[in-house]
Amino acid sequence: MKFGNYVAEQFDDIRILRYQVPAFEHLTLKEKILVYYLSRAASAGRDILWDQNNEYNIELRRILERILLDYTGNRECDEFRHFVVYAKKVFFANGLHHHYSMDKFVPRFSAAYFRNLTEAVGQPEAFARLERIMFDPGFMAKRVVLDGDKDVVEASANNYYQGVTQKEAERFYAAKQRDVERPVSVGLNSTLVKREGKVEEDVWKMGGKYGDCIENIVFWLEKAKEYACNERQADIIGILIEYYRTGNLALFDDFSIAWLKEKEGKVDFINGFIEVYGDPLGLKGSWEAVVQIVDDEACKRTSRLAENALWFEENAPVEARFKRMEVSGITARVMQVAQLGGDCYPATPIGINLPNSEWIRERYGSKSVTFDNITYAYHMASLNSGVTDEFAYSDEEKERSREYGYLAGNIHTDLHECLGHGSGKMLSGVTTEVLKNYYSTLEEARADLFALYYILDPKLEELGIIPSIQVGMCEYDTYIRNGLLVQLTRIKPGDKLEEAHMRNRQLIAQWAYNQGLSDRVIEKVSENGKTYFVIRDYQALRALFGKLLAEIQRIKSEGDYEAARQLIERYGVDVDGELHCEVLKRYERLNVPPYAGFINPEYRLVEKEGRITDVEVVYPEDYLTQMLHL
Repeated sequence: MKFGNYVAEQFDDIRILRYQVPAFEHLTLKEKILVYYLSRAASAGRDILWDQNNEYNIELRRILERILLDYTGNRECDEFRHFVVYAKKVFFANGLHHHYSMDKFVPRFSAAYFRNLTEAVGQPEAFARLERIMFDPGFMAKRVVLDGDKDVVEASANNYYQGVTQKEAERFYAAKQRDVERPVSVGLNSTLVKREGKVEEDVWKMGGKYGDCIENIVFWLEKAKEYACNERQADIIGILIEYYRTGNLALFDDFSIAWLKEKEGKVDFINGFIEVYGDPLGLKGSWEAVVQIVDDEACKRTSRLAENALWFEENAPVEARFKRMEVSGITARVMQVAQLGGDCYPATPIGINLPNSEWIRERYGSKSVTFDNITYAYHMASLNSGVTDEFAYSDEEKERSREYGYLAGNIHTDLHECLGHGSGKMLSGVTTEVLKNYYSTLEEARADLFALYYILDPKLEELGIIPSIQVGMCEYDTYIRNGLLVQLTRIKPGDKLEEAHMRNRQLIAQWAYNQGLSDRVIEKVSENGKTYFVIRDYQALRALFGKLLAEIQRIKSEGDYEAARQLIERYGVDVDGELHCEVLKRYERLNVPPYAGFINPEYRLVEKEGRITDVEVVYPEDYLTQMLHL
């Protein structure tokens, strides 16, 4: 696939990319059929995520779809073009709030025009129900609010809590009795509601909330089970099905433990209520799914990391009491994504480390995956974008990025997912819930710092994972440049940082810059009206990363909420307004949207005389067509 074919289209602040799955062609027929059925399961929970994100989302999507498919009026006017862009943005974000900034989209067409559209397709009642949520900027303005000075539950527009305050939610879950040896992730798969003054949970399961969607997911999982790679994987799918039937969180832990132990199958999958970034309290799991195929050659590098996990743990610059005495069960694989679903689609992570449950990670280990075909698509789409040339200071830095940027990014992801999230331990009796709205940012910072500290370590050269220490220097350049400059293109003037990963990156970069000021570890340079941050001493910067890693591990291990709050609020939230305006102007000239997501491949069964003889993979050309036919 040539460069031009990786970018399908762009609109507003978004680029739509394509990814290929070359590993699919090397699968057996049985494995291809497994991918097909798992991909159907990955699409079946779409409505769950839309409803989780906001209570109005599904109704909004349906009227947008109706208008796009059935409207016979003038489609060439500016207002209809603005409507189409709005619809594309809503489809991309799985709702009416931006997938990253969490701000509500503001339509560029009028309420009167939208009323006319709904009437033209025979749905005038939709306008009455949706007018306020679409056109009142102050109503449900932000999907996730992390401001510690507010009631983050009431201020957030997500649909995880109904009629419940933050204090009521915290009291409800604090009172939950949990097995000390096997503490389930309370609240992970439920909506917390207040009925007649009583707070209770609506559990997400068959026969419960989202029952119809979950029944459909289970239908496809049952079919996938028949084509599992091995008996263990069939058992794993069976446990997941039983969990979906009952909503029993202990079964989800059983599934997670069995899933991370399965290391032989060529095809693997993620499916469930997993990441908690969409909940300001870090409890509720958004529904997501990924189908993935092992890249055997690329796995060689991650296997070496996993095999040496104990060495990295023992040599980490953190207090001994926060380190694991034994490191086992660490699995690291490089995969090719075959299908994205739920909270991983269209925007997707480039790596995942699961399970999230701390007690499982400490006792049984974790499984890390890096999505190589996704990072490759990003890399190919970024060639000649001009972003590095605009924000990198020196020719040496730019050349290092061209030569090592793709590898450096992948190694950082490997270290972050495989070793970073899998490192360290909580002190007895401490749970992640005590860190509340700061947990997600803190955990991402901890994993990033682990990766940054070790990507400049000679051990990686010794293991044959990197060819030169220049790879680590390249990643340092990129990280500081992104954390202090480039990522600011993702927010509007005057905004603070809200998204956990953005807070994490600025926290690390800003803290290191300030701590190293007297020694000029990172120098702020202004030339021709442009600001640059230039690393002058890479080893000193590595030492600073190690120092911050030690403190953040302490905060997590001890559950020090106040220290987490002070660190993140001081370094990870506020933005220099003057610098922000400069960055936005420089970036605007490049005409490169700051966000990207993907069109999924589509799989089709080939049958002859009632028997499946093959599975075809098709790479669609049009983003909107795929969105309208999911």
